[in-house]
Amino acid sequence: MDSVIERRLSSDVPLVGQVSRYIVAAGGKRLRPALLLLMSGALGCTSEQRLNLAAVVEFIHTATLLHDDVVDESTLRRGRATANEAFGNPASVLVGDFLYSRAFQMMVQAQNMRVMEVLAEATNVIAEGEVHQLMNMHDASISEAEYLRVIRSKTAKLFEASARLAAILAQASPALEAACADYGQALGTAFQVIDDVLDYDGDVVEMGKNLGDDLREGKVTLPLIVAMQRGSYSQRALIEQAVQEGDSAQMGQILAIVQETGALDLTRSRAAQEAQRAIDALSLLPPSPYREALHSLAAQLLDRRA
Repeated sequence: MDSVIERRLSSDVPLVGQVSRYIVAAGGKRLRPALLLLMSGALGCTSEQRLNLAAVVEFIHTATLLHDDVVDESTLRRGRATANEAFGNPASVLVGDFLYSRAFQMMVQAQNMRVMEVLAEATNVIAEGEVHQLMNMHDASISEAEYLRVIRSKTAKLFEASARLAAILAQASPALEAACADYGQALGTAFQVIDDVLDYDGDVVEMGKNLGDDLREGKVTLPLIVAMQRGSYSQRALIEQAVQEGDSAQMGQILAIVQETGALDLTRSRAAQEAQRAIDALSLLPPSPYREALHSLAAQLLDRRA
């Protein structure tokens, strides 16, 4: 898959390749393409298109990162300067556009309308999720249901699409395709919930980004939602003011409140529920090392520190 990515990053415009390679070479977990490839293995699919589509979902994900970092004014990702910090906002936005369009060029090669339909819907839902999150910025009244709605659009949708694509390539039954999609959605939701825990309980060196970035951006995630529900009036007021102003000056106090109210424990339990939902969805797949790997992937998400 990495060789496909390298080949398809080629462009006659030098800056396109430079920025694209900068962010792709930064590494990352490659979870979405890994999910597509593992699910393909579990379904006995050996089509060459699985590698092409794995690269497609990584390109779509990378494009969203480029745009996200501009919107969020982020300066650090995976332990080094973000692309917008290194090359400027205009280059990051435009190269993100290039990666989106290159992804659509590649998905056409599958010559499968269902593949096109799934990826077109996923990119649209992701964009809606991004806008929805933007609308929610600095709003301390966001509910848990609203929070989940955003992350299932913004993050989990591409996980869901990755797993569903494997089923489509394998020509799986509708029931099996639905089970694969359910696994992907649950896995993506658990991944994002844990990611939001780590913004208040992670290791800066391991994560490669700054603690408290969500608060500085005015994002209300589940740890803060729970802390405000469980905290005293003064604790809730402190968090609300920090969210509304995007002020991390009281970060130490807010971290203490999040810990004292048990918000992190409850948030981790929500992630565990999603991980179990993913594991349950695997019951329709035939036994294989690939299914075991998918089981382990869901179980081990809860222990991630970066």
